[in-house]
Amino acid sequence: MNKKASAINIVWLFLIVSATVVAAYTGNMEAVTNASFESAKKAVTLAIGLVGAMALWLGIMKVLEVAGVMRLIARAMRPLMIRLFPDVPTEHPAMSAMLMNMAANSLGLCNAATPMGIKAMQELDKINPVKGTATNSMCLFLAINTSNVAILPLGVMAIRAGAGASNPGSIIVPTFLATLCSTIVAIIVAKLFILRQKKKNIDREFNELTPSFESALPTKTSEDELVKPSRVGKIIMLGFIVAFIGAIILRLFQGNVPTLFSADFFKALSHWMIPFLICFFLLFGYFRGVKVYEVLTDGAKEGFSVALKIIPFLVAIFVAIGMFKASGALDLVVSFLDPVTSYFGMPAEALSVGLMRPLSGSGSFGIMSEIVASDPNSFLSYLVSTMQGSTETTFYVLAVYFGSVGIKRTRHALPAALCADAAGIIAALTFCKLFYS
Repeated sequence: MNKKASAINIVWLFLIVSATVVAAYTGNMEAVTNASFESAKKAVTLAIGLVGAMALWLGIMKVLEVAGVMRLIARAMRPLMIRLFPDVPTEHPAMSAMLMNMAANSLGLCNAATPMGIKAMQELDKINPVKGTATNSMCLFLAINTSNVAILPLGVMAIRAGAGASNPGSIIVPTFLATLCSTIVAIIVAKLFILRQKKKNIDREFNELTPSFESALPTKTSEDELVKPSRVGKIIMLGFIVAFIGAIILRLFQGNVPTLFSADFFKALSHWMIPFLICFFLLFGYFRGVKVYEVLTDGAKEGFSVALKIIPFLVAIFVAIGMFKASGALDLVVSFLDPVTSYFGMPAEALSVGLMRPLSGSGSFGIMSEIVASDPNSFLSYLVSTMQGSTETTFYVLAVYFGSVGIKRTRHALPAALCADAAGIIAALTFCKLFYS
């Protein structure tokens, strides 16, 4: 039976070839040439830069795993997760890793979400019957990841606050609703692909081959691996917790805590969240008897090997996107679609953010920041801020997550993710029109 090529093959080749053809007409061939080399360099630099964050958070994930937190999370969310991912064992670490990734994305903690997503992919690959090919669960997880429900888009709100927007948090509701719609679309599209494949007996290996779930399940932590903290250690750590709570109370009395939902509130929240989570996770592990330093450093070793694995995938994606942008092809697409989108009330500037977002997070963030800085209280600023928080850098996520486990055949992951992106853009425009005042 002949296997069809994944959508990523066609899309990637289209970006490269179309960029070259457009550059031939626009005279941007030199820019395209330079972009190919600069993008390759940027991909390697980014991968190396990810080593630190991945080492830290993969280490923290290891602490939580040894402490038994992963199992507790998986059990708590069992009714939902077994329906979304029926081919993953209920208490498998992949379940809790996926949940923690989704939670981090919901809170806008991108630096923490990526290592957690990579950890989830690594665990999913352990029960993958066909190595190098994405499973149904991998495809669905990636689609959900690119459309994840956003509760607090902290990064975007911080930009709005810094630009002087009168209400930086006004995008919370439309962003939440837009991402809710995009996530629902991601799940529906991914499930429809699975049903189609089963009906037409496509990818029969995922219907006929069943991995050994029992062998894939992690062994329970031995009591010998846990060392109960001493009474002195408990007293010292509890003292730090009390001191932290006291510092918050003191700041409240001194009036140093910003007003709820004010500009300063979101700035402070974005700075406080990461240190708080790191301390919370490590202290939880400590009180459970985990040797936090030893376990964290052991888990952190994975960060280096993962960074090396994803470099080829990042180079391929970044070069294609860099050439496509430098050639002027993206501008042509915006010009072509502008008459249609303008009819529905979407300005060309917002369309640029919507099309750039799946390709380049930094590119769309830059456009969004410039628009917000020029007029932070305008509808355009409100719209692009919501769009930035309602979609994801799909190609980057695909390259990093699948690259971390050597997935080359992505199956229906990209179509499902792009459908979710489109739904997020449409929903963002709809809800912005409803809520903007």
